[in-house]
Amino acid sequence: MTTMAPPRPAERHGCRVRLATGPAAPAEARRRVRDAIRSWQVPVDLDAALLLTSELVTNAIRHEAGQGAQAVMLAIASSRGRLRVDVHDTSCSLPAVAEVPADAETGRGLLLVETLSDEWGFYRTPAGKAVYFTLAFATGQADETGEPDEAPAAGGRGPQRVYARGRWTVTPPSEHRPRRAALAVPAARPASP
Repeated sequence: MTTMAPPRPAERHGCRVRLATGPAAPAEARRRVRDAIRSWQVPVDLDAALLLTSELVTNAIRHEAGQGAQAVMLAIASSRGRLRVDVHDTSCSLPAVAEVPADAETGRGLLLVETLSDEWGFYRTPAGKAVYFTLAFATGQADETGEPDEAPAAGGRGPQRVYARGRWTVTPPSEHRPRRAALAVPAARPASP
């Protein structure tokens, strides 16, 4: 009897899931990402991955609502030392990080994505657009082969022109990785008597 070793985090994995638009879609997307991270043994911050997935799916559904509520596609991939999640929709409006006041109740989703992800961006697709984020594996878990990643992006089309971190680029998104920014969280005020 031979036993199989668990998959190494550096191995390539991927899946695509069609999500029906509606209030249950963000929860379904989080469940799918959680299952993928656990089954592939991907050493990333699970809470950050779930929060970012929820933000992208919620934005996609919000923009799809006025366009006939078509399905949103979730693509999850793990390779070359990072997890990548792409959310495809049929909206042609491109995302932008909004400058919102600190007390605003909405509008900070992409700011969270920009702050918590190692990389994020978007690209046009034949059906509309896709928005993605990547999270790097925990230190010491990345693929160290040094070989270029020739696998297609999670959207399945390989290198393409993408908008990431405020600039257009024609290099594959895996070729550049801006440093992760720290998220500043205000301290809680003690209750006054």
